[in-house]
Amino acid sequence: MKILVTGTAGFIGFHLAKRLLEIGDEVVGLDCINDYYDRRVKYGRLEQVGLNVEAIKDEDLSSSKIVLHNSQLFPNYKFVKMNLENRANIQKLFAQEKFDKVMNLAAQAGVRYSIENPYAYIDSNIIGFINLLEASRYNNVKHFVYASSSSVYGLNEQMPFLTSSNVDHPMSFYAATKKSNELMAHTYSHLYDLPTTGLRFFTVYGPWGRPDMALFLFTKAALEDKPINVFNNGDMLRDFTYIDDIVEGVARVLDNIAKPNDKWSGKNPDPASSNAPYKIYNIGNNNPTPLMDFIKAIENSLGKKIKKNFMPLQAGDVPATYANVDNLIKDFDYKPNTTIQKGIDNFVKWFKEFYGY
Repeated sequence: MKILVTGTAGFIGFHLAKRLLEIGDEVVGLDCINDYYDRRVKYGRLEQVGLNVEAIKDEDLSSSKIVLHNSQLFPNYKFVKMNLENRANIQKLFAQEKFDKVMNLAAQAGVRYSIENPYAYIDSNIIGFINLLEASRYNNVKHFVYASSSSVYGLNEQMPFLTSSNVDHPMSFYAATKKSNELMAHTYSHLYDLPTTGLRFFTVYGPWGRPDMALFLFTKAALEDKPINVFNNGDMLRDFTYIDDIVEGVARVLDNIAKPNDKWSGKNPDPASSNAPYKIYNIGNNNPTPLMDFIKAIENSLGKKIKKNFMPLQAGDVPATYANVDNLIKDFDYKPNTTIQKGIDNFVKWFKEFYGY
């Protein structure tokens, strides 16, 4: 299969592309490599799959020319530096490469950042998303899979979160754009018979993780003997999910094209399926961890206590996430199995090596 993976300089996109390449798929990676967080991490990920980052750094995103960079490690991998909101270039790329499947992991991330910078989310998460849908529609893409988010559950306090639960009350603009993606995808599944699958990711962690995430921030502060900010006074639950478990789930979903639910009824509609080829899944650990236990696991891995500043809950944040993944287990025999301690140990080892601690 020839698969477009967007966001391949990002955390999940990098790991997924590497996994698909190792099992023999042909992959085209796409990323704009913005400055939302430390670009050294993004370029480091690209180097891991054999790309010449110096050549990529010099590229002009405003150019109408499409440049595909070949990997020195994987003959079945090419990378293109591109903005999703560049409609003309996206259309040219799809017409040229003829993808079988699309995995859209590119997005402007971050709940808190969206409060101060909402327009960045419109450009990437809304305009970029419609450009991908349109290009997929006109180029016979067999399966369009995309990253949604656990943040869509918003004010819903029914635990664990079910894909049949109400998601009409987002608490951040980021969450609102992810809910919008699900609605847009269903429209294309309904109108154009484009198979789409949305994955509501829960808190993902592991080596090469995002520098704006708690594990990264906590580890860095601890190694520098600085205090960490612990929000909601530590009374937080997160369905932390290790990156390898996430990638395994995504790969299985990609292989299984969304189909219409022949039992779906408009009189009692299931929000996670349709009479069109449309599906929504939670993808998480199905085992929420108290934040203080997560911090304790970091302390165990580092062999030291971490200084803590206890603070109130931040705007746009939720105190708990907990994924019901029964449908993912039933449909794909998927079950995460990496323990929190093992996952954190792997991250800390990578972090020390990458930053030279």
